[in-house]
Amino acid sequence: MKKILIMCGTGVATSTVVVNKVKKWLEANKLSEYVKIYQGKIAEEINRFNNYDIIISTTLVPDEYKDKIINGMPLLTGVGINEMYEKIKKEIEG
Repeated sequence: MKKILIMCGTGVATSTVVVNKVKKWLEANKLSEYVKIYQGKIAEEINRFNNYDIIISTTLVPDEYKDKIINGMPLLTGVGINEMYEKIKKEIEG
């Protein structure tokens, strides 16, 4: 089971929107049973990034973590959604 962290600046607003969209996508693609979703804010989660297999963020992260993060902004802007979902799917299946 893969652990997905979805985070934003406060752990409330945009991360909630992203959590709901990712859950719907996972269900539609029959991937829900392979993941557990966690939600949080960057200030509390930054030292626990290694606890997660996939991290989706709608906020800026320090440069040293950028290679571990999937940008969740496409779910808010509508631009680049398919590419973002492909990255998530690759991480789940990989």
